[in-house]
Amino acid sequence: MNDSLVVIVLLSLVGGALRVSTPFIFVALGECLTEKSGRVNLGLEGTLVLGAMSAYATSYHTGQPWLGVLAAGCAGAMLGAIHGFVCKLPRVNDVAIGIAMMLFGTGLAFFFGKAYIQPSAPRLGEIGLGDWTGDAKIASALQINSLLLIGVAVAIVMWWAFANTRWGLILRMTGDSAPSAKAMGVSVDLVRFLATTAGGFLAGVGGAFLSLYYPGSWNQGLSSGQGLMAVALVIFARWNPLRCVIAALLFGATGAIGPALQSVGVTQGYYFFNAAPYILTLLIMVGSAGSKRAARDAPGELSITK
Repeated sequence: MNDSLVVIVLLSLVGGALRVSTPFIFVALGECLTEKSGRVNLGLEGTLVLGAMSAYATSYHTGQPWLGVLAAGCAGAMLGAIHGFVCKLPRVNDVAIGIAMMLFGTGLAFFFGKAYIQPSAPRLGEIGLGDWTGDAKIASALQINSLLLIGVAVAIVMWWAFANTRWGLILRMTGDSAPSAKAMGVSVDLVRFLATTAGGFLAGVGGAFLSLYYPGSWNQGLSSGQGLMAVALVIFARWNPLRCVIAALLFGATGAIGPALQSVGVTQGYYFFNAAPYILTLLIMVGSAGSKRAARDAPGELSITK
């Protein structure tokens, strides 16, 4: 492979990482927020799919893609609120409820989304990071959406808030020790309900990116398991919002390997490279299973740590 092809592959990887990582960022931040409160939400796959459908339908009917983003967030918040309400009931397992909510959200999206598979909805605009170069290939590779910048900003705010605000202290205390939180007069159920609702909102926004920007359409196979991968991503990031962004970029880069190689004519093993994110997820789950560092950083009230 000559130098020009190497440059093309690298640019494709960078551009692909920036695009593919965006929904991972939002879903991972949503799950990070939820798990910091001591609750696991495995239903974010359904939230992502319902968010994508809601965004596309709203954009189609209103002609305003940013209204679609808001609708996606509200749809995600609705599922998160249902999950949070049910999980506060006695003798309810949050993992089982999460799986049920995943099926519920996916089913809703498939049922109401059939009418939007063919129509074309207005999409979110682009920001050309590489326009200044004057090179069409570089400009095309480095096109991003402002949702990526918003996701990074949300991660920074969350990281700061966890460490420096009363709200962050209450959230971390609730996730680490519910008895201690109750002793301080904190309503554990309310904190977890709000955290799960807000986490669902972020995951829904991640779904809006899928249908309104990349790949930019609505179909029933849009998510490809990204909501479930977010759980592994949060463990890999050790419940740190800034590390969630870095981990999402890593996942995005692995997802861009196949298209990057295809862009220079490498087609052999294409489907294997497309499976790279799933292989990475498996490796992370296996590696974190016996990781003392991950166990130390995990919120103590998580059901997966007990």
